[in-house]
Formats: sequence, structure tokens, C-alpha cells
Amino acid sequence: MEAKWILVLFSIILVVQNVNGEDESLSSSVKPLVKVVKGKKLCDKGWECKGWSAYCCNQTISDYFQSYQFEDLFSKRNSPVAHAVDFWDYHSFITAAAQYQPHGFGTTGGKLQGMKEVAAFLGHVGSKTSCGYGVATGGPLAWGLCYNKEMSPDKLYCDDYFKYTYPCAPGASYHGRGALPLYWNYNYGEAGEALKVDLLNHPEYIEQNATLAFQAAIWRWMTPVKKNQPSAHEVFVGKWKPTKNDTLAKRVPGFGTTINVLYGDQACGQGDVDSMNNPISHYLYYLDLTGVGREEAGPHDVLSCAEQEPFERSSSSSSSSSS
Repeated sequence: MEAKWILVLFSIILVVQNVNGEDESLSSSVKPLVKVVKGKKLCDKGWECKGWSAYCCNQTISDYFQSYQFEDLFSKRNSPVAHAVDFWDYHSFITAAAQYQPHGFGTTGGKLQGMKEVAAFLGHVGSKTSCGYGVATGGPLAWGLCYNKEMSPDKLYCDDYFKYTYPCAPGASYHGRGALPLYWNYNYGEAGEALKVDLLNHPEYIEQNATLAFQAAIWRWMTPVKKNQPSAHEVFVGKWKPTKNDTLAKRVPGFGTTINVLYGDQACGQGDVDSMNNPISHYLYYLDLTGVGREEAGPHDVLSCAEQEPFERSSSSSSSSSS
């Protein structure tokens, strides 16, 4: 009888080890396959960096941001009271990020800079998709990715000004969807063109596919809202050089200006307001949870846009806003 129980216990241990091994295939960095072609080193890292290229020999996001960290950041997203249970996951984020890593997303500079950019991007995501509040279990910052769409839209967000370039599909609603929620027909249209997905006629695709939802958000992070403006990525990693007018407007490289790029006067130039403080709080919290530490975030004037002149006025809504 005792031998039987020992056998059962041993079987359970083997099952647990197998499950953990499967999880590690997603959570741990993948050692690249390497070959040399005409004296040039080429690598293939599988699911995150497919195909033989010199780029895949470099450090990628999964080397420093792994599944357990994603779970730490968004620990309450699958709680019964959340509104997008089992939608968001680590694999979808990395798969989406893989499209933009060769363009510098999470891979500009060294490991520290990459970790900071991932925390900054996800700080905006967490802020925009949170259902946390002051007394919520785990605290208000643990509830990012609680939503994947606006729950009770009060309009269709169809702007007829764009009826020739991005005409609204009959019956379609362009309310907020995604990780950095898209609003308005023209933003769905522009994102769809970039991602080669017909989001103008099928905006619902964003709430049906987590990888696509993350791709649309990273596209917004990497792409200027207007041609004469920087992207959030550029202002965060230091690739943007402020003009004299930017300096006069108190716009400086750093996290605060990413808020300005994405939300304009809905969050910036208004002093100490929640629409600015929420993404800052999530960013600092995520820096701590990923082991970087909030002390790496920089001084207050780099974090804040309270005194910055906005890039965008509410009369022309940004891609992540409902104005």
C-alpha cells in the first residue's frame, strides 16, 4: 500500500515538472540557433525572432522580460470581476512586439534601456485598461489589462470629415478597443493600413485577437501622430532632439513627453491631474516590479508633463483618446 502511494506521488511530481517545463519554454529566453553565411553571423530564435538574420543574434525582449514578470504586472487581469478574462497573455505581447523589435521597440540601447521602455509602454497600457480603484484587492495598480474594449460606448465615433479616406462601415462602431484603445474611424483605418488588417470594416477584430490588440498599441507607440511630431518611442529612448520651440514649451525627452505625444492637452499642461498621474504611477510601479527600480525613472520634470505645452489640442483627437 505504501509503495502504491509513493508511485502516485512520484507521478504527480513528474506531471508538475512537465507543466513547469512547458511554461519555461515561454517564460525563458531562447538560445539562438547560429550559422555563418559568407563570413556573416546569422541567428534564428524561433517564435520571437523567426528566420535567419543578423538581428536575431541580438538581445530581444524575452531575454530580460519574461512570463512571470508579465504575470506580476497584470496580476488581477483574470480575476472574476475583470472584463477581459483569459484574453491578454505574455505570448501575445511578445508575438506582437516581435514585429517592432527590429525597429527599436525594447531593443534600443542596452538591457536597462530596453526594460525601461517596456515598462513605460506597459505603464500606459495598464493605466488605460485598468479597473482598479483605491481599495481594490492588490491595490489600484494591479488591475491593468482588465478591459479590452469600452464597455458602454455612447456614440459610434464616426467622423464624416474622413468619409473619402476612411469611410465608416455600415453599422460599425469605432469606440475604444485594445491595449492603448483606438477611437474613431480614421485611427482604425490608419492602424489597419499599417498592420495590413481591415480594421476599418472590422474594428471588432481588435477585441477578438490579443496579439493584434498589442500590435495596434505598439504601432501607436512607435508611430508619430502627425508628421511634424516625434513618436512616443523616439521621445522616450532619446532619438528625438527637441527644437527651440519644444524647449520653450518645456518638452524634454522622457516619459512625461510620451504622455504629451499620446494624449496632448487631455493630460498635459494642466498641472497635477489624474490623467497625467495615472500612467506615471503605473510606470513607476512596473519599474519596481521588474527589478529596475523607480529611481531609474529620472527627475520629476522628465516624468511629468504638467507644465508642458501640449503637442495636440482636443479639437484634433489623438489615436488613443476619445475626444
